[in-house]
Amino acid sequence: MNNTLGHVIVVDDDPSVRQSVHTLLKREGYRVSVYDSADALLQNMEFHPPTVLLTDMRMPGISGVDLQAQLKALGHDLPMVFVSGESRQEEIIAAMKNGAIDFLLKPFTAQAMLDALQRAMHMATERLAQANKANHVSELLKRLTPRELEVCHWMVRGYSNQQIAAIDGGASATIKLHRARVMDKMDASTLPELIDMLVDVDIPVPQRQAS
Repeated sequence: MNNTLGHVIVVDDDPSVRQSVHTLLKREGYRVSVYDSADALLQNMEFHPPTVLLTDMRMPGISGVDLQAQLKALGHDLPMVFVSGESRQEEIIAAMKNGAIDFLLKPFTAQAMLDALQRAMHMATERLAQANKANHVSELLKRLTPRELEVCHWMVRGYSNQQIAAIDGGASATIKLHRARVMDKMDASTLPELIDMLVDVDIPVPQRQAS
């Protein structure tokens, strides 16, 4: 299943729409799950990242905008494409403010839908890559001792061995050793590579116990 273009969840109360969209997206190479209501999705959520959501706006029970809000509250910030034949302006604005990728007003062409889903999937793929990178970096950081974390904190801020030693009172040669261990445990070949790896990571200086 990993050779698909991604996972598209389709939520629409119209059986004919669900069938036609399912057939089209499968033919295009997507993995597709269909639900006849927002409630059905919320009761049986199954995501296969990267995942995007194609949903009708007006449905019995929970609306598309309410579904968007509930998924976000549950921690599922999926790129979404809305479709509708009769939506109020405030609904469209609410959907777009909450991060909808597109809003397709019926009737729309199959190509318009595919283009919108492609944009949404591109975003989902980027988010997945960022999440995977963050998880990987988090696991690497767990390899470091508190002392190495402290040295790493100053390394990525451009401090030299002598400067780090002056801050924490250690010997420059000891800092050099910790620095080498940080590079090894973080699988970084160069300091710029380590800095790039940790650009969005806040490494707090560990609090030292009073001696």
